[in-house]
Amino acid sequence: MIGGGGANEQGFIGPFARIIKTKVQSLFASQEMGMMMADSNQKDLSLLAEMVESGKMKPVIDRTYKLAEVPEAIGYLEQGHARGKVVIVVD
Repeated sequence: MIGGGGANEQGFIGPFARIIKTKVQSLFASQEMGMMMADSNQKDLSLLAEMVESGKMKPVIDRTYKLAEVPEAIGYLEQGHARGKVVIVVD
């Protein structure tokens, strides 16, 4: 089991509530809870940039919204349905 953050987790305590909840849930599941923290560095970021530029890696865009539709975009994110990036288009 791997816990992650979400749009509704705000402030200092928000992310920790999910960690505690997942840890408790893992007591009743066959999976173990694992934690991972991203540690980006210049070499990795350069490699990612090269992969995007060459087309080997493409971002997944779930939906696009116009700037005037930002409230709808935020609502969509808060519902937890997004399966890729939600993009705001500024004309």
